[in-house]
Amino acid sequence: MPHPAPCFTPFIASTGGVTLPDRFTFPFYYQPHPLSELAAQELQDKLATQTDWQYDFGLEVGSTSGTGKMFGVLVVKNGQGELGYLSAFSGKIADQNLLPGFVPPVFDMLSSDSFFRSELAEITRVSEEAKRRQSNPELGKLEQELKQQSSDFEHRMSAHRQAMIEGRAHRKQQRSQLDDNDDQHKQALIQLSRESVTEKNQLKALKDQQKKVLSSLEEKISVLRDELNQLLNQRKSMSNALQHKLFEQYQFLNQDGVQKSLNDIFSATTTPIPPAGSGECAAPKLMQYAFIHDLTPICLAEFWWGVSPKSEIRQHKKYYPSCQSKCLPILTHMLEGMELDPNPLLENPAEGKELDILYQDDAIVVVNKPADFLSVPGKNINDSAYSRLIEQFPNVEGPFVIHRLDMATSGLLVFALTRRANKSLQKQFITRTVNKRYVALIDGELSESEGDITLPLRGDLYDRPRQLVCFEHGKHADTHWEVINVQDGRTKVYLYPRTGRTHQLRVHCAHHQGLNMPIVGDDLYGLKADRLHLHAESLSFEHPYTKEPLSFQVDSDF
Repeated sequence: MPHPAPCFTPFIASTGGVTLPDRFTFPFYYQPHPLSELAAQELQDKLATQTDWQYDFGLEVGSTSGTGKMFGVLVVKNGQGELGYLSAFSGKIADQNLLPGFVPPVFDMLSSDSFFRSELAEITRVSEEAKRRQSNPELGKLEQELKQQSSDFEHRMSAHRQAMIEGRAHRKQQRSQLDDNDDQHKQALIQLSRESVTEKNQLKALKDQQKKVLSSLEEKISVLRDELNQLLNQRKSMSNALQHKLFEQYQFLNQDGVQKSLNDIFSATTTPIPPAGSGECAAPKLMQYAFIHDLTPICLAEFWWGVSPKSEIRQHKKYYPSCQSKCLPILTHMLEGMELDPNPLLENPAEGKELDILYQDDAIVVVNKPADFLSVPGKNINDSAYSRLIEQFPNVEGPFVIHRLDMATSGLLVFALTRRANKSLQKQFITRTVNKRYVALIDGELSESEGDITLPLRGDLYDRPRQLVCFEHGKHADTHWEVINVQDGRTKVYLYPRTGRTHQLRVHCAHHQGLNMPIVGDDLYGLKADRLHLHAESLSFEHPYTKEPLSFQVDSDF
């Protein structure tokens, strides 16, 4: 007897003309199936008109405080063979886990009978006590006094050592003026020796006083610090225990009924402690509900709803794959045994493609890399421009990799064939004397003719290989752009990267603080197409041996 599934939503529109997919969606790289798109459209219509709850997605004109959210739809078939879909959101909305029409969380930590609230309250109490002790004025006063006393004693001892040096010199001079045969000489020497001993004793007394005063202050500080550290360690221990207990409550099913907790799932990964928020994304919530209620998963899609976040590339209504750090281990377990669409990242897109060599001599080789062709061997695919050149030039010192292009980007690459050439070219790239120009087709119409983008970038630790805009930890990235033409809602531009960060041009185009228009065909930051419309069109540098200027250009095919 199937479990009742109140979150099962029948399609409003007819699905009669849509063919079901042969396999379930590979969630980390996909084009939404028409059924998923239909379900997503119906959910988006509800989001735009519902009044059951309030949340600021930043879509109102003039809004500056809104936050977008990731939503997911899972097309399913119930026990009666009826098609419908489930809806979910990632994380919480309006500080709630439960909203009408959406599947519940795998574990509701906010429920009234959950241990989470009471144990978190105790951690909060310890944390507040630690903060109170950390800001204890007595501790600050003692630390300031210790600092001042240390400085005072250092000055006093420094002055005393200087006086000893001067006294030693003065006594030496007095000794040189004494008559060796005079009884008075003996008395004078004794007196001078006594002066020397006195100065040394005074320094020792000063050191003893310093030790006594500073030790007393350090002891008082240590008592307060030990009390604070005990609280901090207690808080850490309690937090770790609560986290482990919480992760154990998140139990995920697969189609065979095998259940694993977050602790079990992540224990075999390189990050055995699950990242914060694991299990709260839309996709795992949807799959869990389907398995619990005996619904057959058909296809999946996730989309962003609302204003773009500050760092990530997320645009309103656009589809995105499941994340790598949190969802990959969970969904690998949940999808075990299901027939999935093939993972395109395991396929070699360069198979059957030729690598055009534009120029070669004893020092360098310049190639025109096709789109969807690795520059260097990848994690799963060895075939690349570099490996092809190794086969073609087996007797050279290199080839040496000077720079790279994304697999999806086409265009000019230079490799060094000797160590001497490699050293020269590396220096030219480091000192930015190499001139590069790219051409790109972006999805939108630019109103200005040129400009500059300086958005610092760093890798997304939770969703590689994506990059983030990060003003705190990102590396400086600088791009100049010029419009070539505008046609049919798209703009063709020249891009001049002054720095060479990973995905720099793709992020600078797609990010809302950049051009806010992704490059056509960008499957990471925009929408997939026949190819990424980004091409390294021209490359100019100095020949590593002759020092003559070299320039190469290959026009794009778009």
